[in-house]
Amino acid sequence: MKDSKIEWCHHTANLWWGCTAVHAGCDHCYAKSWAERWGNNVWGNDKSRKEVLSVWRDLARFQQLAKDAGEIHRVFIGSMMDIFEKPMLLTDWKGNPRPYKTDALRNRLFEEVIPQSPNLLFLLLTKRPSNINKYIPESWKTEPPENVMFGTSPVDQATANQLIMQLAQVKGKRFLSVEPQLEPVDLMAPAIYQGKTDGVLLDHVDWIINGGESGSHKRPFNTDWGKQLRDDCKAKGVPFFFKQIDKIQEIPADLMVREFPDPV
Repeated sequence: MKDSKIEWCHHTANLWWGCTAVHAGCDHCYAKSWAERWGNNVWGNDKSRKEVLSVWRDLARFQQLAKDAGEIHRVFIGSMMDIFEKPMLLTDWKGNPRPYKTDALRNRLFEEVIPQSPNLLFLLLTKRPSNINKYIPESWKTEPPENVMFGTSPVDQATANQLIMQLAQVKGKRFLSVEPQLEPVDLMAPAIYQGKTDGVLLDHVDWIINGGESGSHKRPFNTDWGKQLRDDCKAKGVPFFFKQIDKIQEIPADLMVREFPDPV
């Protein structure tokens, strides 16, 4: 989608539609609800994903728009999928099986599109950071692209402790989308991986996006949680972006912080 309504990116792009819930942050997934509203039964490990044929044209257009403007535009991959989900069966939009799986589309993005899109910063957000090193090109493991940020989505302390340290095993720029935040999260907690401590959790992150849940089933968000993350990011020099309380309540002035990482 060009000119995305998601405040922290310029555009969104999906290679396919569909995913599987993995933790409490997925309980009221907007993407699942949106897919079902359109009659797309693409959620769960036993469901095929639907290929989005228009995405390649869209990404080429996003690159040209950013180049013409002399800017770097952020592209969120993807709002209706998880780019690092295991390979899944695919269908077209009529339900006809495709002769390849989702990994073929992922490989095309990584090997063809990203190298040819110097004016796009690809935000590869996943709830499965342990899969990143399994599915990226071998060359990325030593020389990660400058126009890629790898991200994950913790929602509480337990997922922060686990997912951030899995993300930390990936070379390159890293970000967190702590959304929906469901409880206090201490990013100054020790960063422990395989029994070894390496600073604090926030030492392994280059950008934080934060916010509460929206929708009719939204769970409560305490603005003090966001202020603590804001303060910790300031202390560590990490850009902080506060997105929302619940899309209804006005964001207090001292929490209206919308910082971005350095462009490519």
